Amino acid sequence: MNHRAVSIRPFIGSKDYTLSRGFYKDLGFEESVLSHNMCYFHSGDFGFYLQDAYVRDWVDNTMVFMEVVDVNQFWTDLVALDLPKKYPTCRVIPVKDYDWGKECFLHDPSGILWHFGSFY
Repeated sequence: MNHRAVSIRPFIGSKDYTLSRGFYKDLGFEESVLSHNMCYFHSGDFGFYLQDAYVRDWVDNTMVFMEVVDVNQFWTDLVALDLPKKYPTCRVIPVKDYDWGKECFLHDPSGILWHFGSFY
């Protein structure tokens, strides 16, 4: 089957919608407001929908992988943002090496786990 896909845009939830919107803007995503309870955040051709919706089991089990060109440079840029200072529940985890590539991690204010990685 040829899907002829153009993009995949996951829907993610937020415990505090206003806080999460600020977080993703600070992370460098561009925001397009779609309604009073949903925004589309994007960087180039990559994007996701942020909802003003919180179901703990859903959010606690949400992970998003974003492939970046150079994970080491991404890590340097991420650390420079000092997001945990402004968003105390945010956590960053340094680059780890695997047999398939490298990745670092970021927990958003709601607990969603982002993987930022580069493949070998």
